[in-house]
Amino acid sequence: MSLGKDADSFKRVLHRQDYTSWHSQPAPLNSSASSGSTPAPAPTTVSTSESTSTPNAKKKRPKTNIVYSQPADTGTGTNVNTQLVYAIDHLKSTHNPMRLQDIAIVTNTPLETDMVLLEKFKSHDRIVWDPKTDLYSYRHEFSFRNKAALLTEIQRQTRKGGGIPVRALKESWKEAPQAIEELEKEGEVLVTRTVKDGQLRMVFWNEIKPDDESGGKQVEKEFFELWHSLKVPNDVDLLKALRAEGLQATAEEVQIPKAPSNVKKKGKRSVPRQRQAKITNTHLKGEIDLSRDYERK
Repeated sequence: MSLGKDADSFKRVLHRQDYTSWHSQPAPLNSSASSGSTPAPAPTTVSTSESTSTPNAKKKRPKTNIVYSQPADTGTGTNVNTQLVYAIDHLKSTHNPMRLQDIAIVTNTPLETDMVLLEKFKSHDRIVWDPKTDLYSYRHEFSFRNKAALLTEIQRQTRKGGGIPVRALKESWKEAPQAIEELEKEGEVLVTRTVKDGQLRMVFWNEIKPDDESGGKQVEKEFFELWHSLKVPNDVDLLKALRAEGLQATAEEVQIPKAPSNVKKKGKRSVPRQRQAKITNTHLKGEIDLSRDYERK
């Protein structure tokens, strides 16, 4: 009897249930449900927000990564100079000779068909063409390919009175930065770095080898921090500190203003010259004395 009551109450719940938010109407109950079988669990209600959208609803547009504020990448472009830059940059990065056909295919430039572009490419001061093999290569500023040759080049440039930018060395040999760091640890070179991120900037040959006799070793961290902890006082405090020690600041050289060049120098007045009168009545010569003054007395 208890099962029959449960079945009747379950049917009443189903009749009162709102099926409008369901994806489909539930299947009709079997007659066996009333004959003592275990009742199925009551279906859960689905909120209207989770209901399926109608066919007339607008579909969402797929998200794209296009940035409309930036110009579109059109490849190598159509300008001859732009295509020339693409071809030279690729040959510069390969470090190996290449055929003209391969350069044209990789860079997508008309090097074989455009005679103007080909002439500019061949006449470039960094492009080397081998007529025997018909191969093109880029002439880098340096031609080393190992750490020993790199150190020799750094020594040569330092003896001339300057260092070498690490960027130029990296263009000639990709592994140059790693080799420079190894040489720095060995004490063979001195390196300057950028303040922001500590990247290699310039490299110099270390003429003083790090040993106990000649020195050349790195300063200990304690003294390094003490040196950088010193602060230079401002101008007012600096002058007070100098006076306290009985010293005086170096006076700047006072520049005397130059007199304007358009002013005439004063001197003796020159006597005005008497201009000679030009005689124009030459047809009266011999008849009238033109040098005589005929003014009435």
